[in-house]
Amino acid sequence: MKALLVVAKRPAPGQTKTRLTPPLTPEQAAQLYESFLRDTLALIRRVPDVYPILAYLPEGEEDYFRALAPGFDLRPQVGADLGARLDHALTQCLSDGFAHAVIMDSDSPTLPAEYLAQAFDALDSADAVLGPCDDGGYYLIGLKRPAPRLLRAVPLSAPTVMRDTLARAAEENMSVAQLPPWYDVDTVAELARLRLELAALAPDRAPYTRAVMSNW
Repeated sequence: MKALLVVAKRPAPGQTKTRLTPPLTPEQAAQLYESFLRDTLALIRRVPDVYPILAYLPEGEEDYFRALAPGFDLRPQVGADLGARLDHALTQCLSDGFAHAVIMDSDSPTLPAEYLAQAFDALDSADAVLGPCDDGGYYLIGLKRPAPRLLRAVPLSAPTVMRDTLARAAEENMSVAQLPPWYDVDTVAELARLRLELAALAPDRAPYTRAVMSNW
């Protein structure tokens, strides 16, 4: 079996997508992130033969996410920082018997679904797979065996995350496949890029995000 996880936080005005405020209001930023998450869940549902898992924060919000993501296994995130939480989620899945475990962000609503399918195909031959982001990070990481140093020994807030993760993988003698690059939406410039992209895409791509942004 293959596990496909998405990390998510419950949106809250003043705590969600704060780098987008301004120009957005705190309420608009929270609404936008929820639309990203809804589109990401729809994207995951298009990937065949995977077990969908939503790893959520904060603790105690299971009811919110159960309503948002019917059919997903819900698991609270565990760990003091993002790297620890990603490592815990992936290691738990691999320990549970999943042959491959892939975890992705919830900030890339227009990501092509075929990239997710390619991630699992890559793990048939590689030890790990990464989806690089244009900002130096990654939108996805997948493993077929636990690799704590790839996640816990790399500062995930640095602009060199992708480079540093590849260096750690080399130290661990792990082969790494790379997916096509994409981007997540954290800054005003990335929001502008998203707006231009949506204008050029078919209207059925990222419908929740499209609907929210059409009101501004």
